[in-house]
Amino acid sequence: MELMPWRPFGTLSSSRRDLDRLWDRLFREAPSMGAATEEWLPSVDISETKKNFIVKAELPGLDTKDVKVSLSGDLLTIKGEKKKEEEEKDEHHHFIERYSGSFQRSFQLPTSVKADKVEATFDKGVLKVTIPKVEEAEKKEIEIKVK
Repeated sequence: MELMPWRPFGTLSSSRRDLDRLWDRLFREAPSMGAATEEWLPSVDISETKKNFIVKAELPGLDTKDVKVSLSGDLLTIKGEKKKEEEEKDEHHHFIERYSGSFQRSFQLPTSVKADKVEATFDKGVLKVTIPKVEEAEKKEIEIKVK
């Protein structure tokens, strides 16, 4: 009979590795994880000020000609394509993690907006779309009067 050291957490670490692998597979197509795929989604931040909605999308490696922004009613759509770099004749890739391919993200805005006043800027790989709210959609504080 051979004596074996007791490792109470030995099977736990094996289970942890299995769960980590499962987690990685589930979120492989998320914008911030996984290998390059034909379809990817840029990371987006959406915020609100008193007068505007602001949408910021990270689009590294793209130019303004690669991106289209449209507003239909209260639906904002950002779409474009990041072209795959051509492989050089003697170049062999060992690992590819950068994304390429087309993408499309659409966002339902919660209130009416001034479609003719929407502005989009692109700086250092970040697209910023500023969407002004209509006057009646702006939050207004109502004074409570004492009788």
